[in-house]
Amino acid sequence: MHRYILKRLVFMIPVLLAVIFIVFAIMSLTPGDPGRIILGSTASRENVARLNTEFGYDKPFPIRFIDYVMGIVTRLDFGKSYRTRQPVFNEIAARFPTTLKLAALSIVLSSAIGVFLGIMSAIRQYSLLDTFSTILALFFASIPGFWFGMMMIIYFALVLRWLPSFGVSSWKGFVLPTVTMSLSSMAGLLRLTRSTMLETIRQDYIRTARAKGAPEKTVIWKHALKNALLPVVTVLGMNFGTMLGGTIITETVFAIPGLGTCIVEAIRMKDIPVVLGATVVLSTLFCLIMLAVDILYAFIDPRVRAKYVG
Repeated sequence: MHRYILKRLVFMIPVLLAVIFIVFAIMSLTPGDPGRIILGSTASRENVARLNTEFGYDKPFPIRFIDYVMGIVTRLDFGKSYRTRQPVFNEIAARFPTTLKLAALSIVLSSAIGVFLGIMSAIRQYSLLDTFSTILALFFASIPGFWFGMMMIIYFALVLRWLPSFGVSSWKGFVLPTVTMSLSSMAGLLRLTRSTMLETIRQDYIRTARAKGAPEKTVIWKHALKNALLPVVTVLGMNFGTMLGGTIITETVFAIPGLGTCIVEAIRMKDIPVVLGATVVLSTLFCLIMLAVDILYAFIDPRVRAKYVG
């Protein structure tokens, strides 16, 4: 197990280097320069050139890329923001907790509802609950999240005045964005859990357990659920990693000062260090989440655990 974890951690290095190179190349090849964007169109060329030189933007692309990577490797330095002149790490540290909290609440809500309804739909196939759950999953999967978020703002914030329409100054501010983010994930988990449970409960070992007189609850929750959860755990890990980097639309709709809005603002101002720093952090977290999912496999499935030990 330790060798496997170490190997996965080593494989993360080329992945992160590739991500940094792609994002760095895209940001560098897009039209405009940070000096002109920050100072405005009326600034003189001398002032723009002076600011670009201060940022190191006048250097060739390979040199800037190598300097950035060496700064991360040797000093764990993500550079300074072009806009605020503050260290990028401080910018990310101030915004990331809000995004992490929003993503965690969303994945907990979507998994609790989606997995439970998926299990109940599979157990009671073709029942009224199964039909209702399937229609509900298709409905929420087809609705754009930003549109549903705006509709909830209009109804719950403007009409009923129960919840705030923007910000997360209190726990009420997390309600609407959490529901908005969790709907599409919940729909996918519901359909996946239902299909995997239906496939599992039709296996021979489930028939054998029932033939031996095992209680139905034991058959479903002890024998069938573990095997059915393996693909669900994978999707949960991917959804959580996607939510960490995919809160941009939700944070924009609800005016939440998270990492997503920070990335959008940095892209608009061509603040390359902030964009790269946020991308590196999100990519690293996604790789670590998928590693945690693989390790969790070993605790769910004894066959996987035996493979790791061997």
